[in-house]
Amino acid sequence: MSSKRYAVLGTGALGGYYGARLHLAGHEVHFLLRSDYAHVRSHGLRVDTADGTHQLTRVHAHQTVDTMPPCDVVMVALKTTQNHLLPTLLPKPLAPNGVALMMQNGLGIEEEAAALVGAERVMGGLCFICANKVGPGHIQHVDYGEIMLGDYRPDGKPAPISPRVESIAADLRAAQIPISLADDLLLARWKKLVWNVPYNALSVILRATTDRIAKDPDACALAEALMREVVAAAAAYDKVIGEDFIARMLLHTEKMRPYKTSMMLDFEAGRPLEVDAIYARPLAAARVRGVECPRMETITQQLRFLSPQGAS
Repeated sequence: MSSKRYAVLGTGALGGYYGARLHLAGHEVHFLLRSDYAHVRSHGLRVDTADGTHQLTRVHAHQTVDTMPPCDVVMVALKTTQNHLLPTLLPKPLAPNGVALMMQNGLGIEEEAAALVGAERVMGGLCFICANKVGPGHIQHVDYGEIMLGDYRPDGKPAPISPRVESIAADLRAAQIPISLADDLLLARWKKLVWNVPYNALSVILRATTDRIAKDPDACALAEALMREVVAAAAAYDKVIGEDFIARMLLHTEKMRPYKTSMMLDFEAGRPLEVDAIYARPLAAARVRGVECPRMETITQQLRFLSPQGAS
């Protein structure tokens, strides 16, 4: 096992699950918490998975980055609505030769981190997981769990898989996390939007879980139409996403266990929705290249109206 030290910024469903997996594999993992800090400090983290319940009793819990040691990999699992906090959160725990692993949804994620710590210290981690936080320090893993890793390049072009990516991938695989590697991180981000754009929005607008959307002919047709708008926007940047990918996303959703998306949970909890990173930025990118995305325009306007504390 490698001796890398990990930090998790944002110990919600995603950060809590992946950080717990690394902890169970024997890595030193430091968790940044806010509302759950006292509970996790006293009781640890609980993670329910298909292979049973894991209770992590001795957890490196922190309420502020000021108490965190320098870490080789800082996993940024905050909601993008909290990215205004990155200037005060990210640089402190990042070791001089460390890497910021951006595990958020949307476009422009790595650019934000690169402006703070330098492009050469940034990687992307696209998470394909169904997991929910169901109580203080309590994570429930519902389905999937793969992470796609890739180095960030400011020019958006493909790059060979680096030894750094391979090394972090080895740690994650040893922690029983499925891993795939991306030599084109920007293409991977557009592919992730093919699922995120329709299902996050429709779950909120229609108040529906993924299974209900997948089973209803009209909702499913709308989801597919939204997917095609994302594909058209990506193509304007020479990021080609084939018909087979759309079919695969529709099929995966149909087979997925009934699931409330993270955006639906945010809406129900009265938290701001991730409108900017997942919708506004892809729309702006499409407009720059003259691509019209009328359905995405409509759902973006609806989400801005519905966002409990205003658009974010």
